Formats: sequence, structure tokens, C-alpha cells
Amino acid sequence: MNTRAFPNSPFLLGFERLERLLERSHSATPEGYPPYNVEALPGDGVDNAGGLRLTLAVAGFGRDELAVTVEDNQLIVRGRQKENDDKTFLHRGIAARQFLRSFVLADGIEVTGAALENGLLKIDLARPPSESRIRTIEIKSGA
Repeated sequence: MNTRAFPNSPFLLGFERLERLLERSHSATPEGYPPYNVEALPGDGVDNAGGLRLTLAVAGFGRDELAVTVEDNQLIVRGRQKENDDKTFLHRGIAARQFLRSFVLADGIEVTGAALENGLLKIDLARPPSESRIRTIEIKSGA
């Protein structure tokens, strides 16, 4: 059975790229680590629509153990903790684990910065201002 994440409609012309993005995000297995929040940031009220802030809980990770990259409209956050072999654990409840989280970005969304504070990795995203575009198309005669 072939289930599609995007409706197949003759009225949606030129959305093949969006369809591929939706199918890629639909087929990805949901991960629970690290947990994250997405919040809307207020704009300046004139032409700025505001931005977004993505906050990931990455307790135990240092700046040098995290990587934030953008690859083809996909935000990828990687974490890899370094193993410390000179310690002997009597109980190990905090596992040194690695993770990879990816988020599909809409066209025009840009990553403006990232900061690590108190075990939270905050990634700020700028949303382009929405523009109302009206264009008149000249109709030529068939002759």
C-alpha cells in the first residue's frame, strides 16, 4: 500500500520539491532525544514577521561536542560526547551518547545564530517578511 504524505491534486502545480520534503520528513523515524522546543519570537511590527527559536536540551555536552549545520534546507544538529576511559564507574546512569536531529527549513528561513547556555542549545532562525505580490499578465492575441 502506497501512502502519500502530500495530496495529489492537479491544482498544485510546481510543488514537487515540497512533496519530496514532506515525504522525507514523513518517512523519518521520530526520535525522542534530545527533547526540543520551538518558539515564535516577536517581530518589530513593521515588516519583520519575527523569527523562531529552536531550543534543544543537551545537558552534559560542551560546545566542542556539538555541531549545527545547514544542508539543502535541512538544519542538522549533531552531538557526540567524548568517552573518558580513565574513569571507573560503580554505576553509570548517565550514558555518553551521540545524537543527530534534523529539521526541514522552509525557503527563506535562515539560521542567525546558536548559543549554548545551562545545558540548552538555542538556535535562532530568521523568518523572511511576508510579501503580497500581485502581477498582471498581458494577454496577447492569437494571431
